[in-house]
Amino acid sequence: MDKATTPDRPLPSASINASEAELHQGALDGPEVGFQPRDPERLGAELRRGARGRPEPRQRPVTELRREASELRRMREVQQARRRRLSEACARSWAEEAGAGPLSPQQVSRIWVEDRYRLLYCEVPKAGCSNWKRVLMVLGGQAQTTAQIEHQAAHYRNSLRRLDSFDREGVRLRLQTYTKLLFVREPLERLVSAFRDKFERPNAYYQPLFGSAIIARYRPNATAQAVRTGSGVTFPEFVRYLLDPARPLGMDIHWEPASRLCSPCRIRYDFIGRFERLGSEADVALRLLGAPRNLRFPRGRPSTGPGLSRRYLSQLSPGDRLRAFHFYRSDYALFNFPRPVAALPD
Repeated sequence: MDKATTPDRPLPSASINASEAELHQGALDGPEVGFQPRDPERLGAELRRGARGRPEPRQRPVTELRREASELRRMREVQQARRRRLSEACARSWAEEAGAGPLSPQQVSRIWVEDRYRLLYCEVPKAGCSNWKRVLMVLGGQAQTTAQIEHQAAHYRNSLRRLDSFDREGVRLRLQTYTKLLFVREPLERLVSAFRDKFERPNAYYQPLFGSAIIARYRPNATAQAVRTGSGVTFPEFVRYLLDPARPLGMDIHWEPASRLCSPCRIRYDFIGRFERLGSEADVALRLLGAPRNLRFPRGRPSTGPGLSRRYLSQLSPGDRLRAFHFYRSDYALFNFPRPVAALPD
């Protein structure tokens, strides 16, 4: 990656109230830091030298280098197309998502910072965020491998900083010069995954808090025990809570639309990945980033796929299915997801 515009010294600290022009310079109109097309010969030389200019333990075959160079070129083309469609959708139908004025702390609060590799990662829960945090921890020197990092450590003992923890100048410089990364997931499939994770397994936080409130409000003749424990929430009850403008509790990041978490019409992301191709696209992103060659994205099979999601969505009335689709309509439009057949009324 071209690092010519990136400072080598530690970034200064200053409160997020930079002018719109300052923030837009990096977020929308700044250079595309990480993914400019490069000459194949130069790329091959860089790959042979390794991520940070260190020699690799073995000379890689020319055919392997050419194959990787081809994969990187193809992914750059994919990313250019995704960014173009996103920009067109923002301009066409979602101008309100772009907003006006400076970015607020809330708009950058889900973005995690890795300074050594100059990376900003916007966290979308249920779209591979646990493993991305593991990768950030390895890049930052907190662990040797992602396999060493337990789930709780990845989320609660990671020593990672969020972008809103920096002051105005720190935010501006990072938005302008760091590679900005985002992975998204089919919205209703992500919703089903969040429900299964938080309400079908024992959970000492979500069930007493969200579960109790959902059962008390949306279940006729709920028992005192059900209200007390919050366990046993059904998917239709959960969706009724989601769609209720007067819901008893606010939103949660696990089912908040990605467009609200990551502000893609305000922040120009360099890499927009798809959860449905997480393993392969994440590995390519790491190569483009210049990460160590032995670092690969953790593998795993998602427990919630399209077939299972359709079975959960079939529990909803036709009207609620359609309203759930409209709840995530910005994600469908901005990230070019096809309208799901399961959301159509019978």
